[in-house]
Amino acid sequence: MVKRVIIMGAAGRDFHNFNTNFRGNPEYEVVAFTAAQISELDAGAGVENRIYPPELAGIGYPMGIKIYPETMLEALIVERRVDEVVFAYSDVSHGYLMDEASRVLAAGASFTLLGPDATMIEPTKPVISVCASRTGSGKSPTSRWLLTRLTERGHRVVVIRHPMPYGDLNKQRVQRFETLEDLDRYDCTIEEREDYEPHIERGAVVFAGVDYKDILREAEREADVVLWDGGNNDFPFYRPTVHVVLVDPHRAGDELSYYPGETNVRMADVVIVSKVNTADPEKVEEVIANVEGINGTARIFKANITITAEDDEAILGKRVLVVEDGPTVTHGGMAFGAATIKARALEAELVDPRPYAKGSILAVYEMYPHLERVLPAVGYSERQMEELSQVINDTPCDLVLLGTPTDISRYLKVDKPVQRVRYELEEINPGEIEDAIFNLLEERLK
Repeated sequence: MVKRVIIMGAAGRDFHNFNTNFRGNPEYEVVAFTAAQISELDAGAGVENRIYPPELAGIGYPMGIKIYPETMLEALIVERRVDEVVFAYSDVSHGYLMDEASRVLAAGASFTLLGPDATMIEPTKPVISVCASRTGSGKSPTSRWLLTRLTERGHRVVVIRHPMPYGDLNKQRVQRFETLEDLDRYDCTIEEREDYEPHIERGAVVFAGVDYKDILREAEREADVVLWDGGNNDFPFYRPTVHVVLVDPHRAGDELSYYPGETNVRMADVVIVSKVNTADPEKVEEVIANVEGINGTARIFKANITITAEDDEAILGKRVLVVEDGPTVTHGGMAFGAATIKARALEAELVDPRPYAKGSILAVYEMYPHLERVLPAVGYSERQMEELSQVINDTPCDLVLLGTPTDISRYLKVDKPVQRVRYELEEINPGEIEDAIFNLLEERLK
């Protein structure tokens, strides 16, 4: 009998799991997707009105597949006579994961996790993947650092970014970004801009979208090396030649207790303990011991994340509104980011934006009460971007300090001076990590 399936997702891994396992598979019928994280952060993103379109779903889905809020999960299992629920999103605690499994089991269905062998696409070009144990561990600066190192060695590099498709999925099937104007053309969210902009500014082409087999084949036409820039703490969509994983000593222990971050750590060829320059040394050693306990073959290195501002004098002692990378301080669980660290180092006064939050921004604060004197750069819909602008403009301060990698002042209406904070990976022993990665790459390509 045909098994009836729901895929629990958050716009990304869920679609990939469908494409690699269920599309065109006569043994299954996917009756619904559910969406978490994005729908929780911004009801204006319109999750309840979305479908996975028939053009992408393929044979057997003439009307596409409806996407529902995850709050409807139990009712959907009963109403649609569902046999199996596939969990397909990332950066959740092991406790949260089992709570979700219990919801499914109590409603009568089976609960499934699809692993790397079931979902990784085989590349024809070498792939270096950069993933993490948690969101905000340092993937982005490491990907940027690797892009520079690869380019310096004469490689033609294309970056493929983990998906964040929240718009028209047909138009987003295969996306190619070469200029900042491409971000505007595709109506990218703030979260997408945070991850694409820095690569584009370095002259790289970035691919992303929905159908990651087609994306890979397009990217391989332009590249001799593909750089997989992972999202959240998910494992790669492609079989990596070298798998690099970041772990965060500011959240020591999470490398053993978050899904699928622990999977990444166990799979890693190279593990980088980032943020050593701002972390408690005891926590650094704790993380190293935890990694060694579950992965006896990975090379483990320490690295700094250096934080710089455009003009320290402009920040010194001022009243500043700190705007941090959205995913890092929301579902990533961090109470601060690079801009907060820089502001404190320059003895700036952090202004509290919460009294000025309205609409979906207020809802974000209610959902993440650990956030205090920091404004997360969330913008999953046009309405939410407008609300973010309003909070920035209503908050009394001398300047806005941006810890997000995207220059929001380029596309949001901000009526205050803006200073950008940048953060980059720095090897403690120059050449050590680079040599380890490239020696391993050369070894595996023989």
